[in-house]
Amino acid sequence: METEGFYMAEKRWRTWETVGLLVVLAAGNLLHFVYDWTGQSPIAAPLAAVNESTWEHMKLFITPWVLWSLVECIALRGHGALLPARGLGLLTGLAAIPALFYTYQGILGRGIMWVDVLIFQLAVLLAFWVSWSVQARRVLDGPVWQILGGVTLLAVWGLAIWWTYAPPQLPLFVDPTDGSRGIPLR
Repeated sequence: METEGFYMAEKRWRTWETVGLLVVLAAGNLLHFVYDWTGQSPIAAPLAAVNESTWEHMKLFITPWVLWSLVECIALRGHGALLPARGLGLLTGLAAIPALFYTYQGILGRGIMWVDVLIFQLAVLLAFWVSWSVQARRVLDGPVWQILGGVTLLAVWGLAIWWTYAPPQLPLFVDPTDGSRGIPLR
């Protein structure tokens, strides 16, 4: 009977993860346009891309990833290493986006929109793979790891919001179309 409960929990977890993958992919792509669709709403700014900088494209991954992670944590409470897995997945996806973007642009000397979209999709897939792997192996499920995973998710999301209005003086945050960085706090 205990084995049956384990398999039901596994099936439920896999369903949540699969739906999460689709939600993050779809929401991330839509968030590229939300700021302009809302007339540059200050409510949309912390969640969606406000310009064409690499960082703002990374934010397209952060927002749905963190929000889905929070929903999933509530729905699957007590499911092992969920928070550390989601934290590691987030960091992996965030590292993949600029690494792939700057590598291909360095080789070709220019950007190609469909490649940029593909990079986002690959980063999301890689992030979910890392998250799934950590959870499936049931590693990092101690209380300290849970806290670190949760802190990672919230800290990165907090920085994404803060850097929308006060981005660091780094090329990652510069919009290549007009040289701007973030948006001024209103």
